[in-house]
Amino acid sequence: MDLPLIWFLLIAVLWTGYLVLEGFDFGVGMLIPVLGRKDKDRRVLINTIGPVWDGNEVWLLTAGGATFAAFPEWYATMFSGFYIPLLLILLALIVRVVAFEWRGKIDDDGWRAWADRAIVFGSVVPAILWGVAFGNLVRGVHLDADHQYVGTFWDLLNPYALLGGATTFLIFLTHGAVFVALKTDGDIRRGAGRLASRLAVATLLVAGGWAVWTQLAYSTAWTWGATLVAAVALVRLVVLTRQGREGRAFAASAVTIVAAVVLIFGSMFPDVMPAVDPANSLNIRNASSTDYTLTIMTWVAVILTPVVLLYQGWTYWVFRKRISTAQIPEHTGLTFLRR
Repeated sequence: MDLPLIWFLLIAVLWTGYLVLEGFDFGVGMLIPVLGRKDKDRRVLINTIGPVWDGNEVWLLTAGGATFAAFPEWYATMFSGFYIPLLLILLALIVRVVAFEWRGKIDDDGWRAWADRAIVFGSVVPAILWGVAFGNLVRGVHLDADHQYVGTFWDLLNPYALLGGATTFLIFLTHGAVFVALKTDGDIRRGAGRLASRLAVATLLVAGGWAVWTQLAYSTAWTWGATLVAAVALVRLVVLTRQGREGRAFAASAVTIVAAVVLIFGSMFPDVMPAVDPANSLNIRNASSTDYTLTIMTWVAVILTPVVLLYQGWTYWVFRKRISTAQIPEHTGLTFLRR
């Protein structure tokens, strides 16, 4: 059994789950000032993801933990080399969590306005920087013979990686708009549907350009399949959003993200962190833990992964119905004492 290969694939699956599920969370957060003209509209948007957003983040924690345990040298090099962007992502996620939890604690328009800004900030920053980070992983970074990152922060802001950031930003924005249309009713649903149909065109152009660049410059022959699947899914997304078929449009945007992850990890393989000088690259062999560690991790994953999938699937089933402003109660938070 090739355990390093298995765990490389499992980490790719974990990132797929995170980006598909947290992707629409980011999209909804970014759309609050666009679709939420009134406070009740904004509360509807937040409530579409309210029961699931923190569960979706578990996929990120699991992906990070799996990387740390299965490929410790990959984890160490990536988190030291990408320290600033990953710190910004962490800060944004913390700010977003606080905003979600505290927004309704005080009944004050100014308080809620700051919370909404924090949610937007906490959604935009990761949506862009995850694309920049993965773009650099595919392109290759400056590593020395000891697998230490020797580049600068500005080296990470190259044109290819920035286009990757624009790609994830637009994919998540479209994914979120389709999710809002799928989960709401009334004016918000109609507004989200119209916005999704326009965003889908921009996503097709930008994501399509990034995928072709990836395939031609950094990938291998077999990943043309993932590129083709992504292209078909994006075209379907444009058509389905114009037809107002929200369920199928959401499936198309999810397939686009899945295909993008396959393209990213397929382009990296067998490396986990390609270097500009290929001799210094980290791969699934020289970055992995011992077989004993990977064996224990495999048994834990076999036992616990079905449990996680079951309870998260149950959560989505329980909160599957649409919501509208008619179901949003009046504020019950504390009030500021003003002199």
